[in-house]
Amino acid sequence: MPKPRSDVLTEAEQRIMRVIWDKGEASVRDVTDALEDSYPVAYNTVLTLLRILTDKDYVKPRQDGRAFIYTPTVSRADARSRALRKMVSTFFEGSPTELAQHLIRNETLSADELQTLKDELDMISPEDGND
Repeated sequence: MPKPRSDVLTEAEQRIMRVIWDKGEASVRDVTDALEDSYPVAYNTVLTLLRILTDKDYVKPRQDGRAFIYTPTVSRADARSRALRKMVSTFFEGSPTELAQHLIRNETLSADELQTLKDELDMISPEDGND
């Protein structure tokens, strides 16, 4: 039985989505050319990955002459949220608090980064439903 497709982007899909997000829209050739220096990839590979991204509803194709132009249907922020929800569900028993505590305890954060986190927390009021 085939494995169900994940809603979260793979590394290769992320590379392609970064190009499309940066450009606003892109053809297979645009993506292939954009990745040429940093991560050379075959035209057919990009085409296959764009079909997968279409199936996952991350992009929407439209025909322009003989080429298809792909436009993002999911923002970077939404893609991050999907990935984060999956990670929290998988590794932190569904608890965002466990994730935050893990990051604070196990990652090296500068004083500025810690202050930024404190400032963000101070801006959240109990009325927002985040008590």
